[in-house]
Amino acid sequence: MIAVDVGGTETKAALVAGTALDVRAVKQRRRATTRDAEAVVDDVAALVEELRAGTDVEAVGLVVPGVVDEDNGIGVYSANLGWQDYPFVKQVEARIGLKTSFGHDVRAGGLAELRIGNARGLRNAVIMPIGTGIAGALVLDGRIYRGDGSVGEIGHVDVGHGDPCGCGQTGCVEARASSAAIARRYAERTGNPVHGAADVAKLVRAGDPDAVMVWQEAVEALARGILLVAALLGPEAVVLGGGLALAGPLLTDPLRDRLDGLITFQRRPELRLAALGDEAGCLGAALLAIDMLEER
Repeated sequence: MIAVDVGGTETKAALVAGTALDVRAVKQRRRATTRDAEAVVDDVAALVEELRAGTDVEAVGLVVPGVVDEDNGIGVYSANLGWQDYPFVKQVEARIGLKTSFGHDVRAGGLAELRIGNARGLRNAVIMPIGTGIAGALVLDGRIYRGDGSVGEIGHVDVGHGDPCGCGQTGCVEARASSAAIARRYAERTGNPVHGAADVAKLVRAGDPDAVMVWQEAVEALARGILLVAALLGPEAVVLGGGLALAGPLLTDPLRDRLDGLITFQRRPELRLAALGDEAGCLGAALLAIDMLEER
């Protein structure tokens, strides 16, 4: 398989080998994501051609962010990348001549964590990568729940802080707790630009008071988003992934403490860190392609 994971900031692609229960990346490529659906198709086609050279490839797995219509291969809406009702599968298959499966980037990463990562054995869970945006893969009764393609948008739950979000709402979890928001808010607060949330995490460890404040506000937004999930779904665990999860205990320790302070009657979910890092989306995209071929 060739798997392509279109993220809000970076597009990752991999030549992947394996089965529906065990996949591994053989060769990988990355490039910056372009904010235009047709340009994304150009990038996908170029990555596929590069990775398929000299290899017998059976199919392509493509996953994108936002709201998706998986059955019809359509990117319905992306707040961060700006497309609407774009026929990705039709356009990609016309360019590359390979059968292409299609899905949501977060649900695909959740599928990989559920089958081969740190969500194995869980029956009810939320797998929540924190990157340019925030969404959740919902594991209900041991399966990834996709609904009509618009479920799991935890990042766009209003948790009451009042800041505007790129989606047009105010108060969204994502507007304070995404990796992009943490970096942006620190720069706005101090006038000192940073490359990403990892830089802010370093400043938190060094005791920078502005970084500490931005970090605390991000933890508060995340905790309130998880509280809502706990009240609605009662998951056994929330599995945190994406770039922000690389902060490890700097994120999970205060998040546990804040959840303990907020939760009253709700089931207290275990907090876990994802196992597959930023490979999860590509591995999940490959699993979707394998599932597609096995269902034929």
